[in-house]
Amino acid sequence: MEPDPPTRFELRAGAVTALPLAVAVGLFGVSFGVLAATDGGMGALPAVVMSATTFAGSAQFAAASVLGSGGQPIAAIVAALLLNARYLPIGVSVARFLGGGTLRRFAQAQLVIDESWAIASRGDGEFAGGRLIGAGVVIWLAWVAGTVVGAIGGESLGDPATYGLDAAFPALFLALLAGQLRSRASVTAAALGAGIALVLVPLAPPGVPIVAAAGAALIGLARR
Repeated sequence: MEPDPPTRFELRAGAVTALPLAVAVGLFGVSFGVLAATDGGMGALPAVVMSATTFAGSAQFAAASVLGSGGQPIAAIVAALLLNARYLPIGVSVARFLGGGTLRRFAQAQLVIDESWAIASRGDGEFAGGRLIGAGVVIWLAWVAGTVVGAIGGESLGDPATYGLDAAFPALFLALLAGQLRSRASVTAAALGAGIALVLVPLAPPGVPIVAAAGAALIGLARR
């Protein structure tokens, strides 16, 4: 059964809006593919499978870095889980905007990432489910395709650090943040979250500062 016109419009709008971000995400995917297949010691196929099923850039980089430095698999899993813990409040915020039965909602939830969440946001706690899915699919394709390129052609591409992607990642998140600063409460939450993260980064294990900074979002609950 074909989706109704509004649904098609939202899916298309989300996909089109995500295209510029998909370019950056694809480059990050190349970087991850190189890291995971070479320094991370995962190999090309596991790296691609991880990107297709996990679809969480920062967590995947953390896991590959731990393994590449000789860490134990359990340490890599813990680091990835800590970084991905931020998706708990993100998932709660969009849950009521995802339609369908349990399996469909579960599949849609896999596309809830920072970029698709930001694109789907309408402000004041409202989200467009169709835009989230459209954006999520485009970014997922870019991430997996980038990983394939990096994992297969890693040796010829050289060290990803030489391309300056370490600076591009924060720039991408700042661009996503800028679109969310629409009220005094959102600015306050962003500033508080940044302050928490800056204080904890030199003191806490990777992932913990992000989880703690997410607590700043509780300002929204207090407002309501």
